Amino acid sequence: MEKWIYNFGDGSADGKASMKNLLGGKGANLAEMSNLGLPVPPGFTITTEVCKKYFDNNNTYPDGLVEQVKTSISTIENTVGSKFGDDKNPLLVSVRSGARVSMPGMMDTVLNLGLNDITVEALARKSGDERFAYDSYRRFIQMYSDVVLGVEHYLFEELLEIHKEENGFASDIELGADDWKLLSEVFKNKAEEELGYPFPQDVNEQLWGAINAVFGSWMIDRAMTYRRLNNISNNWGTAVNIQSM
Repeated sequence: MEKWIYNFGDGSADGKASMKNLLGGKGANLAEMSNLGLPVPPGFTITTEVCKKYFDNNNTYPDGLVEQVKTSISTIENTVGSKFGDDKNPLLVSVRSGARVSMPGMMDTVLNLGLNDITVEALARKSGDERFAYDSYRRFIQMYSDVVLGVEHYLFEELLEIHKEENGFASDIELGADDWKLLSEVFKNKAEEELGYPFPQDVNEQLWGAINAVFGSWMIDRAMTYRRLNNISNNWGTAVNIQSM
């Protein structure tokens, strides 16, 4: 079976710095830092070859990718001692693009993926900071809804500003745990209102939605314009880096 994923972290990596064409700049550098023994949070890179096959085959992934992603998520879980979607010690990950050359601000990123109505409670207990947990959750709902689901970012900002105005808050720092908890519900309701279906609670659905969005962002207008202006080939594709937070 062809290798679509390269793991990194915990003092070792499948890749190295010279593999930027396959792993993208970010993935190759994460691999190299891991090989040097630097403290890199564990994760994995889905190669640029997957991106190319995805677009060549009508947005379809190559055989074996789903199983390799499952295996690599399990590897992260075993390394950090947390579990994806767990109600006691949940694993949260970031999902980032990574072309072979830097394209700052052109493509998509999702942070705090793995938060839902259950895992946010676990994060609050684990961190001992309910405000932090629910602020993280509302940020994830807003970011995921925008980047992955196509709900305009400003709609959530408007709801936040309304809440602040109604409660006499001048800045976000004045909001407490109960405020962010309420706004998490308000944000989910807004997402459902815009989409016609609920905000996804299944962490694997969240993960694949984010992977799809990052690969999809390779071909959005602003990225294609940037590449044209900077003589970057559309055929290079992007890698996807998934890393524990």
